[in-house]
Formats: sequence, C-alpha cells, structure tokens
Amino acid sequence: MVGMTFAPAETSVAPASRRLAEPLELPDLPDPPSRRPFPIAASIVPVVGALVMWRVTGSIFMLWFAALGPFMAVASLLDGARAARRARRRAERELRAACERIRVDVERRHDEERRLRSAAAPDVARCARHEGWLWRRRGPLVVGSGTTDSVVAVAGGEGPDAERVRHAAAVLSGAPVTVAWEHGLCVRGDDVVGRAVVRALTLQLLLRHPPSAVRLIGAPLGEDWADRVAHAAPEVAPDGERVAVIRAGEAVPAAATVVIALALPGEPIPHECAALIDVDAGLDGRLVADAGDVELELEAVSLAQARDLAVRLRGAESRDAVVLPDGPIPVAHVIDRDADGSDAPRAGAGLRAVVGLGEQVGDRVPPLVAIDLVADGPHAVVVGTTGAGKSELLTTWIAALAAAHSPSAVVFLLGDFKGGTAFDHLRDLPHVTGVLTDLDGAGARRAVEGLRAEIRRRERVIAAAGARDAGDEQVGLARLVIVIDEFAALLQEAPDLHAVFTDVAARGRALGMHLVLGTQRASGILRDALLANSPLRIALRVAEDRESAQLVGTDRAARIPGGARHRGVGYVRRAGDDAAQLARFALTRADDIRGAAHRHDGSPRAHGPLLPPLPRRWRPDHATRSDGAIVLGLCDDPAEQQQREAMLVPGRDRGLLVIGGAASGKTSLARWIAQAAQASGSRVDTVPRDTEGAWDALERAEADPPELFVVDDADALLSRFPPDYAQAAAERLDAIVRDAGETGTTIVLTVARLAGAIGRIADVLPRRVVLALATVHEHTAAGASREAFDAARPPGRAALDGLETQLALPPEATERSADPPPTARWHPTAEVTGLVLRAPAHRARSLREAWQETAAVVTLEEVPPGADLDRLADGKPLALVGDGDAWQRQYALLQQVRSAGEMVVGSDCAAELRTLVGERDLPPYARPRAARAWLVAPGRAAKRVVLP
Repeated sequence: MVGMTFAPAETSVAPASRRLAEPLELPDLPDPPSRRPFPIAASIVPVVGALVMWRVTGSIFMLWFAALGPFMAVASLLDGARAARRARRRAERELRAACERIRVDVERRHDEERRLRSAAAPDVARCARHEGWLWRRRGPLVVGSGTTDSVVAVAGGEGPDAERVRHAAAVLSGAPVTVAWEHGLCVRGDDVVGRAVVRALTLQLLLRHPPSAVRLIGAPLGEDWADRVAHAAPEVAPDGERVAVIRAGEAVPAAATVVIALALPGEPIPHECAALIDVDAGLDGRLVADAGDVELELEAVSLAQARDLAVRLRGAESRDAVVLPDGPIPVAHVIDRDADGSDAPRAGAGLRAVVGLGEQVGDRVPPLVAIDLVADGPHAVVVGTTGAGKSELLTTWIAALAAAHSPSAVVFLLGDFKGGTAFDHLRDLPHVTGVLTDLDGAGARRAVEGLRAEIRRRERVIAAAGARDAGDEQVGLARLVIVIDEFAALLQEAPDLHAVFTDVAARGRALGMHLVLGTQRASGILRDALLANSPLRIALRVAEDRESAQLVGTDRAARIPGGARHRGVGYVRRAGDDAAQLARFALTRADDIRGAAHRHDGSPRAHGPLLPPLPRRWRPDHATRSDGAIVLGLCDDPAEQQQREAMLVPGRDRGLLVIGGAASGKTSLARWIAQAAQASGSRVDTVPRDTEGAWDALERAEADPPELFVVDDADALLSRFPPDYAQAAAERLDAIVRDAGETGTTIVLTVARLAGAIGRIADVLPRRVVLALATVHEHTAAGASREAFDAARPPGRAALDGLETQLALPPEATERSADPPPTARWHPTAEVTGLVLRAPAHRARSLREAWQETAAVVTLEEVPPGADLDRLADGKPLALVGDGDAWQRQYALLQQVRSAGEMVVGSDCAAELRTLVGERDLPPYARPRAARAWLVAPGRAAKRVVLP
C-alpha cells in the first residue's frame, strides 16, 4: 500500500490558504526573576551612621537606628518577591485569556480551512449542490472525511494551556481526505454498503472531471445507471484516463488505465489498486496506508440517486457540447456569405465585421459570427493563452473590417509586442496608419504623445462641427481602431500608455476611438476602469476557470482543449448578450489581405495619430527660405501630429550649441549651416581647424563680428593651444558669444563634451542640438531627456528643442587638410631689422640665400662694437641675426635697432619677446619650429610672420 495524498488547494484559494497558515501568536510568560542578593551595603550603612551619630551626640538612643538597616534590607527582599509573584500571576491570567481568544480563532480558521478544502476537492453531495462546480474541480478523489494535519499554527506561549491550544490547532477534524485516483483504489467491505461507496467514488470522479479527461469503460459493477453519462461514450477522452469499475477477481479490461474495485471481506486486493478503503459497520471506515490508518466517515450513493445524477450529467454534456465547423475557416468564405445576404446583418451596424461561424444546430448551416465595435463595444478585450489563435483572430478582425469599410470610415493603429512581425502583412492596407512593435524603443513613447494629440484633435473637430460625438455625419472623422497584441508587454515597454488607454476607454465612444486589446490574461493586467469600458469580450482557450468566468460569464473557455484542432475556437460575449456565444474564428491568408486592399484601390492613405518614423538620411529641397532662415533638420512632433522643419536665422537667432560624439554628424551640420548661409548672402566666418587660422578668426570676429560665426570641435580646438593661448582663446570666444546679442552675430558651436571653459560658454547659447553620445550620463548632462537616449542613434539624429530631429545632410565634402593654406614669406623692408632666433649662424645662412637681392644678413658675432650700421647694410635693408644672449651682450645695439627699425622674434623665443623687446601682451599664436616669428614695429602690435 502507498500512503494517502492530500489534495493541494487550487490556485484560486492559495492566497487564503497562505493567510490561514500565518501563525497565531500567544504571549510568552515573563522569565522568572533572578534571586536578588542580600543588600549587605544597605544593611551596614545605617549601622555605621548610627555609631557615628552616637559618637557625636553621646545619646544612647542613636544606637536604635543601627537596627533599621537589617530590617529595611529584609523588607526590600520581601517586597520584591511579592511584586514578582503578582507579575507572574498577571501574565498567567493574560496567557489564559489569550489562549481562549486564540482557541476561538483556531476554530474559525479550521472552519475556513474545511470550507476551502471542500471547495477544492468536493464530494458528490457538494458537487450536486453547486452546478457551477461541474467538471471544474479536477484532482484527487475525496474518500471520506476524517482527521488530518491543519495548516493553522500557533506560536509562542508556554504551559499546559498553550500546549492544548497548539495541539488543537495542528489537527483538523471533519476534513476531506483525498487519494490520487490515477493509481487505482479498492473498497473492501459488505456488498451493499461497498457498492454504495463505490458508486459515490465513481460519480464524484465523473462530476469533477469532464468527458474529455475521463472515459468510463463498461458498466460499473454491472449496474445500468452509467449508460446515461457522456463519459461512457466510446469516442470521448482519446487522450484521457480510461476507468474500469470492477469486482475484485474480475479481469481488468485491456483498455483500462485506472481501476476502481470492490472486494468482499477476505478477498485479495487487485494489484492495480494502490489505495485501500476498509468499510466497517454503517458508513465508518478507514484508509489503510503505510504511514498509518486514517479513520473515515464515508459517503454513499444509492442506485436511485446514481440514476438521477447520471441524467444530470447527460444534460450538462448536451448543453456544453462543442458542435463547430471542424478545421480552419477561410475569412473569404464568411465575407462572401455575408455579402450574399444569407445571414441578416445586425441592426444598427457601425463597424460591423464577420469573423467566424457559430454553433451548428441540427442540420442547419452554422450561423455567421458578426461583431460591431460601435454597437457591441465601443472597446473589446481578447484573451487567450499562447497557441490559442489570438493573433490570427485579431488579423481576421482587421481584414474583415478593412474589406467592409473604406479608409474614410475606419483607420487602424496596430501594436505587436510579441516579436514585431504578427501585423507585417497588414501594412499594405490603406487603412493602416502605423504599426508599433517591441523592436522600436522610441515608438511606444511617440505613441503616447500621438494618442494624446489625436484625442485633442478629435475634440476640436467635433466641437467645430457643433456635434455631440464622432457619429454625427457633419463631423467627417474616420473611426480609429487601436489593436494591440500582447497588451501586457506594451505596458512593460511604456507604462504611461495605461493612463492614455484608460482615457481612450472612457471617452472613446464619443471621439470615435476604439480599443481592441489582446492579452494572455486580463486579471492583473487590465485595470478595472479599462475593463469596465470594454463590454465586448472574446475568450479563446484560457488557463483558469475564474479568468473565463470573469470575462465571458462562463468557465467553458477554460475547458477548450489545446492543440491545432481547437486553435481559433472561443466564446464571444457582447454588451447585450445574455450568454456567451461559441465560435470558430476564420483564418486570414495573404491573398485575403491583398483582396481587402484591392477593394479600396485609389483611396488615399489614411491619416492617423502615429507619424511615420524619421528618415535615417534627409536632405531638404531647399537649404534656406526667402527670409534667409536656414533649414537645420526635420523635427518629429507627435504631440502636434506633424513633422516640421527646424530653422536657424543668421543675424537674428543668438546661437546654436551642437553636442555629439565622434561620427555623430556635428561637423556635417556645421558645414551645412555655413554653406547655406554663404549661399544666401550672409557674411560667414568659419573657424578653421589649424590653430593659427583659428586664432586669427577669433581676432577677426571680435573686431568685426560677422552675421554667422561657426566653430567646429571647439573643445578640441582649445585643447590644441598651449595653456596661455588656450585660456586667451577661451576668453575671446566667451566674449564673442556673450556679445552676440548686441552685435547681431549668430554663433554655431560644436563640441564633443561640456567641460571647463566650454561648459561656461555653452550655457550662454539658447538652443542645443544633442547628437549621439556614448553614455546616458553624457546625454542627460548635455540637456536632453533620459527617455530620448539611444546609444545606436544614426549620424545626424539629434534632440533639438525637445524633439527628435534628423539633421539635414550636406553635399559630400572633399577631403580637407588639417594644414593651413600656404602663407607668403616675409622679408625685411625697414632700414634695419633685428632678428632674435635660435641657432643664429645656421639661420643667417638660410636667410642670406633667401634674401640675396633684398637684404644684407649679418650675425651679431660679425658686428664689432661701435660699427657703422650703414656700411654693413651696403645700401640694402640690414638684418641683424642673433640669439638672446648675443643681443644681451650688444645691448646698446639692441636699443638702437628698437628705436630705428623693427624687431623679429622667433616663435620659439617667446621669453625674449618680453625681455628683449618689451612686448607684454600675448602675441598672435604662432606654431613653434615652423619658421614662424613675430614682427614688432614701434607703435604697433606684434604680428605673426613666416620666415624663409
């Protein structure tokens, strides 16, 4: 024998079971007080005090105070013991009162536990009383009521009262005792009582399990009542259990997989039976198990009662029979039948579509199943487990609506959030305005704004027409049907959409907006406000009876078998239906969709709330407008349901900051703006990439501000300068940007990151273009919203003015050199010029070769003190070459040259420019070791020159 198995509570009562299992807490008795030590110090101190007082006063009466110490110590001990006894007695009274309260709670919980167990595993009597439980309580068989372990627990407390409460809580009397019937069971006892017990067990099995799960083989114990039940039909339960009810010793039918046997006392138990029930006098019995026998109060059913219950079982089967067309139904078949007029259309149809066939009654043709979103809705919920045919039903519904109505009457916004391909074949319908998928991260966010904008647009149109709702012919609005497959996945992608959909559900009827939401389960996904406004319900095969009953008012959707044969079978319940209608929904193929599209050839593409995605590359037809405004890019504005051009007006707008990583498109934008402004006649100054040219451009812009000033990679440009020049360039750029409002200059600044001086300069510019950046931190630091971050942004995709924008693509540019254009070589023109150069002898030779006819080149080493400079020049401009030390030695000559001629200082002799020439201002930037030098003439600022 094997031990008995207690049936677990169903999932629907599991939360209640967990609540019952929460332990009840008894108060603990306080710990006994520790033995207090004798207060020696308290006893001695009064004695010492009395002796001191006697010694001081000389009065013998002072010695009487010495006796107070021991008396007070003993009194303190007695008082502490008395208080401890009182606290202990009070705690014991509280524990007894708590035990009584918890005993009542235990009884209440036991009653609740019995109810839950009986509901999860009902016997024949309970199944007969609750018609709604028929075939809904699968699981182990109840063999009787007895004493079992309870889930109720009591914690805490001590003493006999607490132990009695804990023991009473741990045991549940009068509870259903169950066994796993799939392993077979045997009833042993008197023939009359044993037959009644076997009848009860067999009927319980048939009442709790549908014919698709259990088939009864032969007549149980030769009785005729079983002929009346559908479970005895040979075609039922092809994949279920086959049960034979026999006498012990009879041959077991070959087809049987489960045996229920009746054995008389002393007869052997069939080996096919793993559980044994011994029947004693009356209806007392026991379940024999290895772990110990369990005393039972058995249930018995008479032959007359069995016949009555069998009649009820047959009636239930006839009411629940699924008589549907077998196999898939082409949607073209039901559409053509509807067009022939063989079935009368529903009255008052607004968005009527036929989607399948209903139950066949007798020899009549199965009726069409027609759904009208306006009359039956305005919103619908479609629920079905994976493989139940939910996507196929939604596709059929869309195709049927598209075939029956023009794009001017109905448009669709589709959402596929289980892979992104379920609705791909519907894109060719002119009614479809857009398809959201879980592959488009920004699509759900755009849909939130687009739907809100659509609500506002429809409100304006209806108000302008003076109508009450979209159904008024004067309004002229096409009805918008929003179809979502896997609504739960959509909410995970964009939680904000739940509020939008709830708003649409509340106002959709008046605005002409309809929701069709597909999900695997409605409970826990659809809020009450959304579900209450969706009276049109379709339940395909669902996992739980409760889910089916909540949606369509019957649990039969939970009994639809799985497999391809029952794919697309479900129940439809409309707002005005008394009961759900069984249907097999049609299947739509690619040809059906093409046929629906061809019905509306020539119809314009429908307008919807979802704009098409921005192109990955965009080049406008015109770079500028007539007023000189430059087209920056194409902005996606779902809140206004438009895609518009972003503009920049040179000379009027203060500026634009462009932030982006490598290859993000910031240089292309800067080049586009500069080219467009030049083509329109604006005065443009573009800072070149080389440092000398950049320095000169900054000087020009500060002295004579242009209409448009473009600095590309400003942060990289400043980093290429030495520290002194970088600071000066940053200050000059900051001044140009801050004065742009007064000078009428439009600044375009591109950077890779905001740091240091660039960060302060960028704060002055009013508009920002945020291109692709490597991290979300850089993205948000640049001023864009966190939701707009996308590490895989294509080049030219940016956030501009809070909108997603595709920037204009400039014409292909030729390769640009980082070197500056060639510069004319300088030669001396003054009568005398002093040159401060390193390696003066070597440089003097190269200068003589370059200036053979134009100047006389002499090194300071060749000039004796007091020499006549005119004789050295020989009628030509004189160029004196020396390093810093040589000029220091010829200090008088240096002063003569400075007063009468010009000084040229090499770019690698910046210190000598200050010490020898006295130039304190920072000269123009000159690249070191590149034949650059500074020319300083009396009364003029230093000037950069290029030496031979």
